[in-house]
Amino acid sequence: MVDIAVGAGPTAELIFGDWYPAVRAEELRRGKTTTALLLGHPLLLGRKNDGTVFAMRDLCPHRGIPLSAGWFDGERVTCKYHGWEFDPCSGQCLVIPSLTNADTLDATKIYAGAYACEERDGYAWVYLPSPGAGRGAAELPPVPEVPKFSERYRTAHIFADLPCNVDHGIIGLMDPAHGPFVHQAWWWRSRGSIHAKEKRFEPLRDDENRGRNAGFRMSSHTPSTNSLPYKLLGTSGPVTTTIDFVLPNRRYETIRAGAKWFASLTTVTPVTASTCRIDVCAAWDVLGWVPLVTPLLKFFGGKFLRQDQETMIEQAQGLRYGPALMLIDDADKPAKWYFALKQARMKGTGEHPLDGPVDLHWRS
Repeated sequence: MVDIAVGAGPTAELIFGDWYPAVRAEELRRGKTTTALLLGHPLLLGRKNDGTVFAMRDLCPHRGIPLSAGWFDGERVTCKYHGWEFDPCSGQCLVIPSLTNADTLDATKIYAGAYACEERDGYAWVYLPSPGAGRGAAELPPVPEVPKFSERYRTAHIFADLPCNVDHGIIGLMDPAHGPFVHQAWWWRSRGSIHAKEKRFEPLRDDENRGRNAGFRMSSHTPSTNSLPYKLLGTSGPVTTTIDFVLPNRRYETIRAGAKWFASLTTVTPVTASTCRIDVCAAWDVLGWVPLVTPLLKFFGGKFLRQDQETMIEQAQGLRYGPALMLIDDADKPAKWYFALKQARMKGTGEHPLDGPVDLHWRS
């Protein structure tokens, strides 16, 4: 177990108006609720008797007590303080017990906060609208999910809490030069395996949505031969991999080996303005011959992720003092693109820092 209580570090500006993974869907049993914190917003999540999942703001609009302190009967959420009852999917108030025939207040015109909530890849994804967006029925973007290329496949997931803001979590995620140092292991790579690399990147545009989900792609290429997992995948045929980063926080990797494939979606989700969580969800139809392949992947993937977590815990110790930071070329170019894309989205300009394909060089 890793202690992440290292004190509050620098905060980051948060992107609303998008989907974020809140909790694992398996935590949402019928007639039960759980709580989560997402972009600093307290959430009450649950599953109705009919299997529908929901997400509410965990605050009663009457006096502000958490709705999680009350009750859920599988259909309605009831506030502990005054017994107000709410439909959990819409947030609409259905009953105010204190009202009498002399009152003219229409309880159904009162709403608690409620958010769109959907299941994908074993996660309950929640759409947090931009402040002031109201309860309008605007069309929402698609819920993110792991790419899949066959009807039958296996899945696994891992996660880690990080004591840093989402910006540091994301640029750590896309940093290509830390591998030989942070992830030294017999089953991955050694510092001695470092060598020069050249990769082509191309812009991913989302002009019709003013850059909402713009990003960039590391074009399809043959991955490094200094990593054991890629060597194993090569038993199914020539290996190629493509990596996409898409705003606000998503890294997609697709590995093809002949007719076989392995794909993953990694997200760095802001829990608060100064802390975040990394989730990795993978799907594959390769290495079916390996006994216990799923627990093995989760074991080694968990060790890999803990190496990143421990490094970021140590980094957080230094970030508390507000040091000046630098980003260098070419290994830090993706981080620069991320910050430029984020600012373009925050401003609503849709501008993209990449005019076209570009080749980057680094050693790792």
